[in-house]
Amino acid sequence: MTVVHPFADTSLTAVPEVLLVDDDEINLLLTGLGLRERGFRLVDADSGAAALELLRDWTPDIIVLDALMPGLDGFDTCRRIRRMHGYENVPVLMLTGLDDDASITRAYEAGATDFFVKTTQWSLLAGRLHYLLRASRTRIELERSKSKLARAQDLARMGSFDWWRVDRGNRGGLHTSPEALRVFGFGPHEEVSLRLILRMVPHGDRRAFLRLLHGALRQSSVLATDVPIVLLDGRQRIIHVEAEPEFNEQGNGAGYTGIVQDVTERRQAEDRIRQLANFDSLTGLPNRRQLIWRAERALEQARRQQRQFAMLLIDLDRFKLINDTLGHGAGDELLVEVGRRLRACVRHSDQITDAAPDGSASSARSHRSLEAVGRLGGDEFVALLPEITADRDAERVAQRVLEALREPIFVSGQECFVTASVGVAIFPRDGNTVVDLLRNSDIAMYSVKAQGKNASAIYSPVLASQGREKLELETALHKAIERDEIVLHYQPKIDVRAARMVGVEALMRWQRGSVLVPPNDFMPMAEDTGLIVPLSEWALREAARQARVWQDAFGFNESIAVNLPSRLFERSDLVEHIHQCVTACDVPHRVIRLEITEDNLMKELQNVIPSLHRLNEIGIEISIDDFGTGYSSLAYLTTLPISELKIDRSFVRELGVTPQSSAVITAIIALARSLGLRVVAEGVETLRQLEVLHRLGCVVMQGFLFSRAVAPQDLQVWLEQTVLPRKAAWIGAASDAEAVEDSLRASGMRPFR
Repeated sequence: MTVVHPFADTSLTAVPEVLLVDDDEINLLLTGLGLRERGFRLVDADSGAAALELLRDWTPDIIVLDALMPGLDGFDTCRRIRRMHGYENVPVLMLTGLDDDASITRAYEAGATDFFVKTTQWSLLAGRLHYLLRASRTRIELERSKSKLARAQDLARMGSFDWWRVDRGNRGGLHTSPEALRVFGFGPHEEVSLRLILRMVPHGDRRAFLRLLHGALRQSSVLATDVPIVLLDGRQRIIHVEAEPEFNEQGNGAGYTGIVQDVTERRQAEDRIRQLANFDSLTGLPNRRQLIWRAERALEQARRQQRQFAMLLIDLDRFKLINDTLGHGAGDELLVEVGRRLRACVRHSDQITDAAPDGSASSARSHRSLEAVGRLGGDEFVALLPEITADRDAERVAQRVLEALREPIFVSGQECFVTASVGVAIFPRDGNTVVDLLRNSDIAMYSVKAQGKNASAIYSPVLASQGREKLELETALHKAIERDEIVLHYQPKIDVRAARMVGVEALMRWQRGSVLVPPNDFMPMAEDTGLIVPLSEWALREAARQARVWQDAFGFNESIAVNLPSRLFERSDLVEHIHQCVTACDVPHRVIRLEITEDNLMKELQNVIPSLHRLNEIGIEISIDDFGTGYSSLAYLTTLPISELKIDRSFVRELGVTPQSSAVITAIIALARSLGLRVVAEGVETLRQLEVLHRLGCVVMQGFLFSRAVAPQDLQVWLEQTVLPRKAAWIGAASDAEAVEDSLRASGMRPFR
């Protein structure tokens, strides 16, 4: 199924064609897969020479070049492409390193349209490609419109005139052609004087225009200017005037001849091009290009004046939820309102709407006037504060931003609340370039996300080291499966009444060198990066293999519970995969038991139901983990093939502390009994908890009281040295509890519950 990217242009009638050039086969494969899944048609080449050969007979919509390649690298390839006929304006995206200013500069010098940091986040790359495609189409359309407009003006919006100082056979004064009269809104036979036309110039512009006319007359020089006028019907137009002096026989200036042209549409188109190039079309805020230009100017002035300069990166916290729930139209409304509120938080953001990267802004503009709020892209905004005296100035603006977003926003008739995470980087302490400040404010912003969002943080080197550690951990996790660093440890499930093991739960660990990394340190990252899928597939194979080993070693005949993420149920061949795992190891299907958390089950219930029934048909039992903690309907218990409920450790921990925990556990046990389901209590750590659980009717438990999760070779040792000799303190505790209750009943006293 082709996935449509959220930034895709729905007006496209054909799939965008991309030429992907990279000498690294792995990158080529992964990037190709990522882009194909997001709706692109890919043709790849493993070298610059191969790419040039392909381009002789085919023109893609966009070209993605790896900067560093052996032989003909990405920069030389880009230069040669630009020299090829028809490839002057084809978008070229150069892939560079994470922090490689030199490569970025070389990419632009070679003719690249844009650059992009190499990443495995294919949605970001796909979004950038769609952006470049839209920008390319917009530019082409605007250029075509401008060309058509010019031809139309040549034919219908231009006229000639003569103006003489003295009467030359009734030729004194102003004489205009019918076409020129139409430019000024008059009929072809109306008499028009220069005084009347001058009165059509707005009062605020008339004095400057008259000075220009008088100066040209005194010097008998060429006149070329644009002048605004208001036609008699109230329409406002811009007229371009070009006139050359005429001389009499004595060489004195006698008058002028020239043309007038209505250039209103052309000027509007130029303004529109400037607006599209420098401002976000949705919010009207400065876009990424304009922001970087302003930031560079602010840095230059801060460096000269030895001032501090702050950059605030503002990322909305709940935008995706609102966008997905209410639709992209509502998301756009929200972004517009957020942009309006952010603009109000920075004092001078409206003062430089005429600033442009082409340097057309006034050089006398003040330093503070470079303050601005702009949209970096998606739900990310940037605030520039080029004149601060201390960190508290930036913190004050950040707090103003957070306060501005706390008020509800109404979109599509729905009241929404959105918060933001704000990262702050300050020049020169946190970086000497715009790229440095962007990167470091991004690091600070993500530290806020990690701490709970809806706050601000100023960059510090400690945050950078944490970011590098996370990146290193993610890279190492990608290689962990290949290096056989992932291991399973097993925690036994105990029938306390019979004092015997009735199964185990497989728990994943990462043996990273001499350090055993616990799951809480890497499983969330595995979820975020999608590595949870191959990790879970490996766990199923490993559990089946270990069951075979134990069966041969000590006659293991119980089940191994494997935690399964809900996204694995998206695999159409999940049942076949599990079947192959158990048959390859020659163990029965019941050896594998799947544990699914209640939250994940309810999130993906419709996707999970068919697979659960097929798994149950081949003998795989299903257990609901963390039962009682999810926000869900209990109706699924009667419709799904579930065989076991696991009482969450949070209830077990509070036994004997709060009466509510006993009540919840009692209700879960009663519910399970009525539905014919087994109950397992997890997180049992004390004899007191064991006794209470047993009295409440739960006999199968797991937890540190019995054993921690141990390596597979240690499980047999635990059985032989602890369970079989009946040496553990918990053995017999259940029987003792029953004896106490029997004694209380015999004496007429009420047993403890």
